Amino acid sequence: MIRTDMNHHPYPYAVMKEKPDALERLELQFKWGRYGLRVLRWHLTTFEPGLVIRFHKHSEFEFHFVPRGKGTVTLIDTAYKLESGMFYLTGPGVVHRQTSEAKTGMDELCLHIDIQRLEDGPAGSGWGEDWEVRESESCVHVLKHFPLRPFLDRHDAMSCFLAAYEAFRSGDIGAYTTIRQSVIQILIRAAKAAGGPDVQQPLPERDIQAHRLRMALQYIRDNYANPITLQEVADRIQISGRQLQRLLVKHGIVSFSSYLEDFRLQRICEDLTATADTVEAIAGRHGFANSNYLYRVFKRKIGVTPLAYRAGQSGAALRSSGGRTS
Repeated sequence: MIRTDMNHHPYPYAVMKEKPDALERLELQFKWGRYGLRVLRWHLTTFEPGLVIRFHKHSEFEFHFVPRGKGTVTLIDTAYKLESGMFYLTGPGVVHRQTSEAKTGMDELCLHIDIQRLEDGPAGSGWGEDWEVRESESCVHVLKHFPLRPFLDRHDAMSCFLAAYEAFRSGDIGAYTTIRQSVIQILIRAAKAAGGPDVQQPLPERDIQAHRLRMALQYIRDNYANPITLQEVADRIQISGRQLQRLLVKHGIVSFSSYLEDFRLQRICEDLTATADTVEAIAGRHGFANSNYLYRVFKRKIGVTPLAYRAGQSGAALRSSGGRTS
């Protein structure tokens, strides 16, 4: 039989009773920004009606979520009513007492987590770690100054408990990542519920023009051997052909065709030096319709014919080796 709550809706967390200590069996410790996170306890527990958990405290952060039932929590010396959909946080050293309602009892999703700042180091290497540093700093700041009272779980942090448990049960590829992200999301969503607008942070933005140029040039380099056009490249980065041409000129590139031609010649020079392939084969491999056209373009841009360039490069290599051959 599917367990339901008082309103007769299916109770999604009932599945977590199958193996209550499942998530606690995992050795979960990882880095988030400049913080080390270590999960100590992580479970769903049931307080029988009228149960009293006497005053106690922990040296770590403890997140308490109420998915079902009612009760009371006393934080230091102030009592607060608890109902389904609420949560509160007891930080390190916060004395608290819990009492479940005498008629209904109360379920609690509980996460004990140790959060320690790591030694300072470089914020990142251009791959986004600096974003994570800022985000974790903002979140942990809110958690360390978390108000001692219950809040509504407005951002559905409770669902992260279930997501982690289902990932554990599946054991599929990516399960660890899902579980790790579930821990982080519980922290973030709790902070958002209590922090208000003062915890908002600007999202990192890129220089969109420089980004579009990089995307355009990368597309050209990836497809230079095909008969591509300026409009095709513009379509791929979702701007007009005129915008792309202005972007190229702004960054010192005379035109699309000149950049494409120069890149093709660069690759052809590499092949002339590194291979013994015919000029005709090299021309076809790098986007030239025939070797005669390549000869004309090569002579105009490089100053010599492809064969003369190859001979010159071979001679230079021989002179640098002192005339030795292998």
